[in-house]
Amino acid sequence: MSEKLFGTPLDVQDSWTRKVQRRSSWILPFLPLPAALLAYALLSVIQRPPAPANASEILSICNSLHEIPSVPQDFYSRTVSDRFVEGTKATFIRNATIWTGGRDGTELVYGDVLLDGGIVKALGYIPDQMLKGVKGRVNTIDAYGSWVTPGLIDLHSHVGMLSAPLLKGAFDVGSRNGPMVPWMRSLDGFNTRDDARVLAIAGGVTTGLVLPGSGNAVGGQAFPFKFRKTQERSPSSMLIEPPFNLNDTAREPGTPLRWRHMKHATGENQLRYGTRMDSTWAFREGYEEARKIKVAQDEYCAKAKAGLWNDIKGIPFPYSLHWEALVDVLRGRVKVNCHTYEAVDIDFLARLTNEFKFPLAALHHSHEAYLIPDVIKKMWGKPPAVAIFATNARYKREAYRGSEFAPRILADNGIKVVMKSDHPVLDSRYLAYEAQQAHYYSLPSNLALSSITTTPAIAAGLDHRIGYIREGYDADLVIWDSNPLVLGATPKQVFIDGIPQLENPHVNEKPAWLQKVPRTPDFEDEIKATLEYEGLPPLTTKAKSKNVLFLNVQSLWTRQGDSIQPSFQAESANSSVVIVTDGKLSCFGDKGSCATASRVSYDVVDLKGGSISTGLTTSGAPVGLQEIPSEASTNDGALFDPFVGVPPVLGDDGTSIFASDGLQLQGRDTLLAYRSGVTSSVSAWSAGSLFSDGVMFDGISVAFRTGAAHSLDKGAIIKSKAALHISISRSMFGSGPSVSTQIATLRRLLLRSPSDDAGNWFHKAALGEIPLVISVGSADLMANLIRLKKEVESETGSTMKWTFARASEAHLLANEIASSGISILLTRPRLFPTQWDDKRIIPGPPLSADSAISTLLKHNITVGLGTGENWEARNVRFDLAWAALDSGGELSLPEVLKLATVNMDHIFDIERGDGHLDDLVAFEGGTALDLESKVVAIISPEREVVELF
Repeated sequence: MSEKLFGTPLDVQDSWTRKVQRRSSWILPFLPLPAALLAYALLSVIQRPPAPANASEILSICNSLHEIPSVPQDFYSRTVSDRFVEGTKATFIRNATIWTGGRDGTELVYGDVLLDGGIVKALGYIPDQMLKGVKGRVNTIDAYGSWVTPGLIDLHSHVGMLSAPLLKGAFDVGSRNGPMVPWMRSLDGFNTRDDARVLAIAGGVTTGLVLPGSGNAVGGQAFPFKFRKTQERSPSSMLIEPPFNLNDTAREPGTPLRWRHMKHATGENQLRYGTRMDSTWAFREGYEEARKIKVAQDEYCAKAKAGLWNDIKGIPFPYSLHWEALVDVLRGRVKVNCHTYEAVDIDFLARLTNEFKFPLAALHHSHEAYLIPDVIKKMWGKPPAVAIFATNARYKREAYRGSEFAPRILADNGIKVVMKSDHPVLDSRYLAYEAQQAHYYSLPSNLALSSITTTPAIAAGLDHRIGYIREGYDADLVIWDSNPLVLGATPKQVFIDGIPQLENPHVNEKPAWLQKVPRTPDFEDEIKATLEYEGLPPLTTKAKSKNVLFLNVQSLWTRQGDSIQPSFQAESANSSVVIVTDGKLSCFGDKGSCATASRVSYDVVDLKGGSISTGLTTSGAPVGLQEIPSEASTNDGALFDPFVGVPPVLGDDGTSIFASDGLQLQGRDTLLAYRSGVTSSVSAWSAGSLFSDGVMFDGISVAFRTGAAHSLDKGAIIKSKAALHISISRSMFGSGPSVSTQIATLRRLLLRSPSDDAGNWFHKAALGEIPLVISVGSADLMANLIRLKKEVESETGSTMKWTFARASEAHLLANEIASSGISILLTRPRLFPTQWDDKRIIPGPPLSADSAISTLLKHNITVGLGTGENWEARNVRFDLAWAALDSGGELSLPEVLKLATVNMDHIFDIERGDGHLDDLVAFEGGTALDLESKVVAIISPEREVVELF
């Protein structure tokens, strides 16, 4: 049946139109001008084919093609948020110090905040009339001067996609179906049951941009989620401003478009598909396909708008469900976030964006971005923000030049800085810690706080409603127990859409001095060196001296027996000194009592009110055994699994594998730890890692000095055979041995009668001659191991020296662990339910009054504070400070210092005598636990030297 328009078949109408056109066109040149114009107009009407029935739909699509997302004109006149939950009471926060995010992060308002209808109704001075409007349905909070900020925004999160605890059935972070999958959507894999969601809120994170993984060049579409639980309990109900084309969501006439979000990735993660050249071609090929569709759409619409319906008759609007998201990228409707690290990859992105003319919202990770700011400025449109870690680097080759000074350098070059978690790479709960570290390493305070609030909001295109505290903005904000840039700052309350998220929060009162923005050390020389050496500045000491006079010393903390005690604490640092002669303490205290010998020449170091304390020890990460974890050629290599078999040279038990034989010193993570006051490490291979699937034997650890040049250096090896290390874990992927098999094997190794006692290290452990460190998370497994310990001790008559490392659920067995004489090595100081064995953590403030550390110490358990990865070793002193703050004042400075000194020696049975040969660390501007202090020297009595930085 012929299609009919105006009652005339199209084929007949077309024939008639052509005849009229052919027979009438010769008349026009001979008509007077007005008549000719009239005739031409009549002919145009006659010649133009009638519009099809769906013409209005086609023209509507065409008219919308060049729309760009924008804010509705009446947005700030709204009285209720689109996310408001009926029945939510208003909240009146009094006497607050309000950081609004305005004026580039410098605006402070002292006063009140009123939240109602899911939005900020007013701040500063609140008129009585406005308060009368909420009378009878308002909760009042007196902030007593506490800091209030916008809710934190994590621009790079996988909450809900790599769920905690990590289970195979919820491993939805990315597609395995090729390099280009723009049609994938993180929303479709978002797990609302992720335990990390509640933990993130407890850290003040209210919104996260949940991205697909980085295993594809174009990994798919991302979505911003607000993390509060909804009545609907669905992923869709947690979205903030989802695009209207999501599942055909209706868009009211006149309503602007909303931003979409996309994940791209370059670099090493794409090598699974070939080389960098392969992945860059995949990008260009994909975008060329999208460009062709865009051009076809524009040409189609040009004809439709011109009324040339015959030219597009029977042709559908050019569209591809596979490529429509990339077409929207080319139309400027998508915030593109790209995982990228090195100059080569960032340079490619600059070329790609200019070739296809689309902007990037943010570069993520980008460990070399600070070295090439001019390349970033060449991106099409405007320079993207750079979303980075504070100190997490060197875990793979393309992250090797990462620098703690990157945020400051980028900001100096006019590049917007975002601090992010890449959760669960870092726990999103501690997003504020990333900003705190960035500030410590010289990022200005206004930009540091903006990096987790306003700047990510801008990058996500949501800065019209989140990222600031302003009238009409979403009621997402945090009340803090201290300045949010102070180490250990913890939310007193978190609001999302005006709804308080913390039920009965546990809050520790903190002193007034923690309400101030921390003073940052002077790192100008280090920043210059970082740029001069392109991210790899020398980390060895600037100078060495035997005789040093330290001026303006506030305190000196040294080992005295089984404790750390002050050798002196000065009322005024200006009158106190510490003198080191031939590398050893020779005098300390008042200047008058430490008259220097005239025959000795001293180098002078002004500590500016700083402190000297015993060097710290770390354990848990393979510090000194690997340089770049993902590069086998930079590491000791793989351990042999006793369940598979061992080389004959190792004996029938395969345990004669010594970490000391694999030591490689002067590595960057090792030296960074040393320069941060961690002067020794006890290292073994961490074979029992997340994806080890039951690998049990981790070798025999070595205790060594992190500042040593090599293993033959004087004092380099503290204890060559520190402990025997094993891991007991469940197999995530089902390929490893059962837990009962692992424990049965351990029982056999501990109880058998060896033919060569001298070489059987399990037998030595059974006799208590060497500590046994067992990496284990589950309380159930620890209970079974405690039974095994009693069984073996009953059989041998010996007392074994056991330590549970990792020990995520140890607090559940604190009494039993204490009575069994077992120590604890927490390799994750702030616990996280990574695996099923870690599920029952004690989260600490504000979700619980106690932390794991405080709970275990209350039971008189020897606790050591370790680290899980090499790069974390430099931050041990910050972890100690955090533990003290979380304890609410219950842990004093000497008690906290024991966690990384005396207690570590106890765990690994290290004898240091009376401590007179301990390395000592000199801090300028504060103590070992200050976020304001800086290591300037290390005193090494055993080596008779002072190393100056």
